Amino acid sequence: MTEVLEKETFSFQTEVGQLLEIVASSLYSNREVFLRELVSNASDACDKLRYAALTDASLAPPEGFAITLSVDKKTLSISDNGIGMNHADLLDTLGTIAKSGTGAFIEALKAEEKDTPGLIGQFGVGFYSAFMVASTVGVLTRKAGEEDAWLWSSDGKGGFTIEPATRDTAGTTVTLHLKKDAKEFAEEARIRHIIKTYSEHISFPVKLGDDTLNAA
Repeated sequence: MTEVLEKETFSFQTEVGQLLEIVASSLYSNREVFLRELVSNASDACDKLRYAALTDASLAPPEGFAITLSVDKKTLSISDNGIGMNHADLLDTLGTIAKSGTGAFIEALKAEEKDTPGLIGQFGVGFYSAFMVASTVGVLTRKAGEEDAWLWSSDGKGGFTIEPATRDTAGTTVTLHLKKDAKEFAEEARIRHIIKTYSEHISFPVKLGDDTLNAA
């Protein structure tokens, strides 16, 4: 298999483009659900690797599974040490949506005033809710059992790039470069409140610095 050594540019599937227009341009009163979705995705990734490690114990992280949040003035990062993704996974997962869920989500939004956070979870388009608060999103990832790491990046305006990167361990880090009107999501107190509200049930530790924010 030929290695991909340069940055590649791709276009989103049409339905994803429509979805991003709706998500990025809408100012929902409860935009904080994006963090619920990203933490849920991280938890799913840890679950998948935990399952894979039942047949190959070498894949399990020796330090145990965890989801780690970090903030600075302009960014918020959600990192896990779960299954991770390779180049093909990034194309399949973050460029197209095979499910009819995207179209159904768009139609549900157009049809009537509904609970948008509920719809986001119901139709499985949670990752894209990041663009409610982020001007650009980066996904640094490495699949368990593989050596290569990749960086996926997008401003949510029609396309994305994938390029080779470096990551010491398997897992994924999603970094949100926050919009000017979303700087509240770089405040630790705000993050703690959101995790308590939406993600208390997550079965893996959700950490901010040295503190574990949930009951795991």
